[in-house]
Amino acid sequence: MISHEDAPRVVSATREIAASAERIFELIADPAQQPRWDGNENLAQAAGGQRAHSVGDVFSTTLTSGSVRENHVVEFEEGRRIAWKPAEPGREPIGQLWGWELEPIDSSRTRVTHRYDWTQLTDETRLARARATTEDKLRGSLDRLAALAEGA
Repeated sequence: MISHEDAPRVVSATREIAASAERIFELIADPAQQPRWDGNENLAQAAGGQRAHSVGDVFSTTLTSGSVRENHVVEFEEGRRIAWKPAEPGREPIGQLWGWELEPIDSSRTRVTHRYDWTQLTDETRLARARATTEDKLRGSLDRLAALAEGA
C-alpha cells in the first residue's frame, strides 16, 4: 500500500481524441458540460452561462454530495489550456488544481492531457479522496470526454 508520503501529488493522463481542439475545449470550458464527462463521478450539475474565458473567472458546480464549489480559473489559453482551483463558496481554494492541455495533431485529432495536482492540499479530511484520484480516474474523464467530442 502506498503511504501518504509516497502517493503522487501530481497525476496526469493523456490520450488522443478524434475531434478538433476547439470542440473538446468547449466541453471542458463550459461547466454545464462537465458532469457529462467527469470520470470521478463527483459532479452533479452546473448552471449554464458560466463558460470560462480567462484567468480570474469563477464558475460554480454542485457536487454529487450536494456541496457547491467555486472554481477559480488560474490558467487559460483559449482552445489550448485551462486549469482551475476549487474552493468552498466565499473561501480561498483548498489546494487542488484540475487542469487540461490540448495539443492539436491536425484539424480533427487532438492530444489531450488531464492533470490533477494536490501538492498544496493540507486539509486532512480531503487527503483520502485526493489519493484516490488516480491516473485511471483521469483516464475515465478523458474517455468520457472523447465519447462526447467524437460523437458530435
